[in-house]
Amino acid sequence: MLLKDRVVLISNVAKFAGRAATAAALAQGAQVLATDESFTDADRRKAWEKEFKGSVALAEQTPADIGAAVRARGRIDALVNNDAWPAARAPLGEAKLDEFRAAFEAMVVRPFALTQHIAPLMRQQRYGRILFVSSAAPLRGIANYSMYVSARAAANGLVASLARELGKDQITVNALGSNYVENPDYFPPSLIANKEAMARMTAQIPLGRLGRPEEIGATICFLVSEGAGFITGHVLPHAGGWA
Repeated sequence: MLLKDRVVLISNVAKFAGRAATAAALAQGAQVLATDESFTDADRRKAWEKEFKGSVALAEQTPADIGAAVRARGRIDALVNNDAWPAARAPLGEAKLDEFRAAFEAMVVRPFALTQHIAPLMRQQRYGRILFVSSAAPLRGIANYSMYVSARAAANGLVASLARELGKDQITVNALGSNYVENPDYFPPSLIANKEAMARMTAQIPLGRLGRPEEIGATICFLVSEGAGFITGHVLPHAGGWA
């Protein structure tokens, strides 16, 4: 098992790659600490823990409170910053700055803040894996989506600097550049059921299909495992050859 007895914190688990990452990490022997905005509700936490046995749903919401809850448990081996925001079409002349700021808050500021509160414990341990589940979009650019793409680019950019800053404490920092992977936020069932839209989309992907949730889950597990211990400062495209 890649993550046997490791403690892995996954943020925003009800979104993007959260469910896939949780299922994969549990299957690989990890204890998963899960955060989500819906976990202020005790019933939602219970339902999550029932569905994903071996995971712990944390009620804490702010990065500072999540960090305190993790420190109280005494150990953390990996942080998976799983952040999602609508990839809304916004041509330059129509883009709204408030939406631009909100995208940066969700995909850059919040994961940076969570990393600030988790990294000190990893430094004490002299061990850690930090992964930003981001996007391959900045590697190519997408016309009319500059707000989304630039926010993802900023998250990818954190990786290069944080990897250099934290490397001396044996902490790796990487990003997973995802695109065209089935998930509830970017590829909901209604879109997947649209054969015309899917045909146009998959025509752009060298592998000719969408990625499967279990594939992104497995890749996340690898990047926070012992086997990826000499990989840091890297943005790994996970997009079927599109990037």
